[in-house]
Amino acid sequence: MNILEKIVQQKRHEVADRKVERTLTELKERPLYAAPRRSLAYTLALPGSTGIIAEFKRKSPSKGWIAHELASPRIAVPAYDQYGAAGISILTDAPFFGGNLSDLEESRTMVEAPLLRKDFTIDPYQLHEARAFGADVILLIAAILEPAQVRELAAEAKSLGLEVLLELHGDEELGHVCPEVDLVGINNRNLKTFSVDLDRSVQLAKALPAGKLKVAESGISSPEDLLFLKAHGFDGFLIGERFMKEADPGSAFAAFVGNIKKLSDEA
Repeated sequence: MNILEKIVQQKRHEVADRKVERTLTELKERPLYAAPRRSLAYTLALPGSTGIIAEFKRKSPSKGWIAHELASPRIAVPAYDQYGAAGISILTDAPFFGGNLSDLEESRTMVEAPLLRKDFTIDPYQLHEARAFGADVILLIAAILEPAQVRELAAEAKSLGLEVLLELHGDEELGHVCPEVDLVGINNRNLKTFSVDLDRSVQLAKALPAGKLKVAESGISSPEDLLFLKAHGFDGFLIGERFMKEADPGSAFAAFVGNIKKLSDEA
């Protein structure tokens, strides 16, 4: 059993437990459930947008703890918003990434940028959780879902006013792309070897349907990487570890954005 299979197995148990702990009716009664949503597709398409979806996460299965387990979103999220993040990604998986729904809810109180709930979505219940805790966008991962499941979950998300980011890892997953998906993410990291190949992502992006916003995910370590991907048609850039591994993630993000502007002005 690989790490992704372990995560999904654990997630099934988690979701079953949470359905007992908090009913759908209770989720719908939370104040944020009725709050207006914000559009990541819109902020990515704005002229002058950084295109960066800056991420708050404490750990990963491959790297272990990146930030202290008690680190608050306050160490990064407000600065991400202040210095021009097009969106902010919040990890809500606890066992493997050290996150929780409270991080999402707390972040909603601090920023205006659209929030992506980054988790392993396998059940419609998680979509209602996302809305109830302040998310604007949800992630669907093609590697853990059948195409029909993607369509069903994406349609349900849209009915709740949530945008959908579909993550692909290879061309064998292109059949998962459907009209209900707003954005298509291409993970630059190979799930089996954890190696990063930006050129492979560029080639895969060429096969996407016209009109889909393209988001590059993982392994973007420098402004040069981002500008390379942007030149090849990517609209968004999901970056987390690059900032979270620093003592001051917010300052690291501000410097990164400044360097992008400097390189762009020099070009």
